[in-house]
Amino acid sequence: MDRNQQFKTYLQNHADAIGKVVDYKAGTDRLCALDFTAANTELSTGIIADTQQFTQWVSDKLKANNCRYGIGGYLEHRTIYAVSAHFDTEDEPRRLHLGVDIWGPEGTPIYSPFDGLVHSFRDNNNLGDYGPCIILQHNLDGLTVYSLYGHLSRESLIGLTVGQSIKKDEQIATLGNNTENGHWPPHLHFQLMFDMEGKFGDYPGVCKYSEMEKYKLNVPDPGLVLGF
Repeated sequence: MDRNQQFKTYLQNHADAIGKVVDYKAGTDRLCALDFTAANTELSTGIIADTQQFTQWVSDKLKANNCRYGIGGYLEHRTIYAVSAHFDTEDEPRRLHLGVDIWGPEGTPIYSPFDGLVHSFRDNNNLGDYGPCIILQHNLDGLTVYSLYGHLSRESLIGLTVGQSIKKDEQIATLGNNTENGHWPPHLHFQLMFDMEGKFGDYPGVCKYSEMEKYKLNVPDPGLVLGF
């Protein structure tokens, strides 16, 4: 059984072991699907390049649709990364999004969906990068899974230690504002990995489109955990 199938089987058989990532009431809270591909002609490059305008665009979209959060992104081929050289490489730019984004107000509490340990953390302080990022390590019946939380507040990193024990549903962070989170509208980049490949406090959240199949083997759909 490959790791993706092993992971799906664990989640199916251990529903009680899955906690929350954000506060969400399925019966009352609404989610707004946000499209950041070239198909979204409403979102101009001028808006994306201006952090304040982009933040206002997201806020207005959630308000107009009476939604608590914006949601989306797994394997979405995004044009918004063209605003930052951080995603450019010589042969092919990185545009394929590997996590799920949850867009909401700064200060939104973030939780761990599983028992685990703090694997690593770092402030990836580059334009378009994660900003403050926390990575947790989980043992799910012998299957190692890592969960990544990007675009956090800098306050979220204070007092953390590698190896620190974390419980399911324990608050681990809050969303950062656009001056500290890599210059994005406030949101969480939530991602899962089976192998950290030696990385610490960081793992690619965006890859080249040509590498999609390779990354899919190591980066399962976070929606399996979110349950939205």
